[in-house]
Amino acid sequence: MSSDDNAPSALVRAVLHALSADGPIAAHHPGFVARDGQLQLAQAIAETIDSCDRLVAEAGTGTGKTFAYLVPALLSGARVLLSTGTRNLQDQLFGRDLPEMLRVLDLRAEVALLKGRSNYVCRYHLKRNLAEGRFGSRKDIADLRRIERFALVSDSGDRSALPGVPEDAPAWNQATSTRENCLGQDCPDFDRCFVFKARQAAQRADVIVVNHHLFCADLALREEGVADLLPTTDALVFDEAHQLPETATQFFGTSVSARRLLDFARDMLRAGLGEARDAADWTESSRQIEQAVRELRLAAGQPGRLDAVNACARSGFLEQIDQCLMRLEQVAELLVASSERGRELARCALRAQELCASMRDWLRETREQGAPQATSEVTDSEPEPGEDLMIDPDQAARVPVVVWAEVHGNGFTLHSTPLSVAHAFRRHITGRPRAWIFLSATLAVSGGFGHFKQALGVDDGRSLVSDSPFDYQSQALLYVPQGIGEPSGADFSDRVFRQIWPLIKANRGRAFVLCTTLRMVEQLGTRFTDVIATEEPQLGLLVQGSASRAELLERFRTHPAPVLVGSASFWEGVDVPGDQLSLVIIDKLPFAPPDEPVLRARIEAARRAGLDPFRTMQLPAAAMALKQGAGRLIRSERDRGLLVVCDTRLADRSYGRTLLKSLPDFKRTRSVDEAFEFLARLEQPRAADVAN
Repeated sequence: MSSDDNAPSALVRAVLHALSADGPIAAHHPGFVARDGQLQLAQAIAETIDSCDRLVAEAGTGTGKTFAYLVPALLSGARVLLSTGTRNLQDQLFGRDLPEMLRVLDLRAEVALLKGRSNYVCRYHLKRNLAEGRFGSRKDIADLRRIERFALVSDSGDRSALPGVPEDAPAWNQATSTRENCLGQDCPDFDRCFVFKARQAAQRADVIVVNHHLFCADLALREEGVADLLPTTDALVFDEAHQLPETATQFFGTSVSARRLLDFARDMLRAGLGEARDAADWTESSRQIEQAVRELRLAAGQPGRLDAVNACARSGFLEQIDQCLMRLEQVAELLVASSERGRELARCALRAQELCASMRDWLRETREQGAPQATSEVTDSEPEPGEDLMIDPDQAARVPVVVWAEVHGNGFTLHSTPLSVAHAFRRHITGRPRAWIFLSATLAVSGGFGHFKQALGVDDGRSLVSDSPFDYQSQALLYVPQGIGEPSGADFSDRVFRQIWPLIKANRGRAFVLCTTLRMVEQLGTRFTDVIATEEPQLGLLVQGSASRAELLERFRTHPAPVLVGSASFWEGVDVPGDQLSLVIIDKLPFAPPDEPVLRARIEAARRAGLDPFRTMQLPAAAMALKQGAGRLIRSERDRGLLVVCDTRLADRSYGRTLLKSLPDFKRTRSVDEAFEFLARLEQPRAADVAN
């Protein structure tokens, strides 16, 4: 073999130069620092694009992951799809990072941003709902009028470009379309459709920026043989890839919700009265479906999650689903008979048939899975040490789906969820030669990627861990309190509160309290409300649910002494660098409840395959979630802070070592005095800065 066989390719050389200390990025950004981890990651990505291979990589916080994939993606000249976990990062890539990198590298490329249809104003539905005048509140009317004015001047129709109306405002439901009620080319406003324009731009583009939800929706449609949403590209880069397995699971499954049924009933009534008033008593048909949905919600009982066994055992629940299905089938017959009278009636007929099929399948699977049979007990016992084993998708596929019901305050959802999406993903990964690149700050567990690769069917390819450049030993301290006890029992929130309140006072707030359940958020929020009012009124308490996520974060960044109490949505995708956040508290190790229906079914499938579900599923998932929460603390080279995990299992159980090895290299302590001393030292440089 000649020495030239190991020489870097032209793309690799160009990438390494661009990210070097004397490259174009450094020339345009005086503060840019060439980092070994970033160069290593960028080279691996360039080589993967060159070879149309697969790469699974973890890039620790501060690595410079975004530049590490944008530079090779753009310099390669390949047609590239970039997929992110959040719309915020999607907007950042399209609006800031990509234009900047194209300018710095002196490149030209057509870039397109594409989101799901619910992100774009639908002129037809907006106009129709304004004309009909059915509004939930005066606020909805005002918001719809703002959306109407926005649609007249906007080029994109993207709801994120309208700051005056929150993205979660109810009015958006009346100003956007869904896959079910979109009229497609039959729409009178099709030639001005924002969704169609965005998809056309994506078909022309060299670089397409999407999110995981849209990408997985496209894969699910391809599985069904439906026309593709996204163009075919030469390379796919998934940032925040740790979210992909769960997102894919949602889109490869099916669900029927109370809201979906009620929306159908209202659309059917509107279509019937507008296009075939004489064909049936549409008002009565709509009323019957709405009544069936209300009766079904009553039969569902208390809020919670029901697996097939519990759904079958809940008195009258399946019988009421049968009644709802029967009424829906009757309406479907009416709609099919009248479908030639109008395009909206034809769409409603298809929707009714889809709903009937989904409900029939759900009932059949539930009765089969809920039949009396021997089941294994799910225990919380600690497994014996041993090698991590991954579930074989071929074995897990013996039970292809798990059916379950989610009951909430005023509604319900009937879910059919695949136990594994590995088969479907593997078909697409191996179907055509192109590069697949999966990146995240939290993918590895003890340095390995087996759990992630198994979940998505990534059988081969390259793996890489690029460590964070931050000095966690000097910048941060991990404190696990002694004497707090096991995280069980009704008094656990009180025990957590007694441990963390003195630390919050000592740090003058500037704290995230990350909880594993909404119940803990509520309990700690109540305790903090009482004690802050009497002892520390200068602290600003921010509790999840009291305002939108974006508003709470904005208040946190501007308040002199904030304390934020939140659950899952604050564990990741939150960036508060500097002194404003110097204390992160996690209530307990983020293990998913073993009685959650999908997890329980996967646990049973793993045990039938002779595997250890704790080591292969629950522990890796907890490790990645814990790493996400801990990652909120240190966001830059100058950040310093205290991480508190109020769960003695992290220090006392053998599996705690696996979790600790998955975290950054924090200095660790169990001494409360050392924790207070560390917080006191955080104040000294700040005092010096003020003096200067």
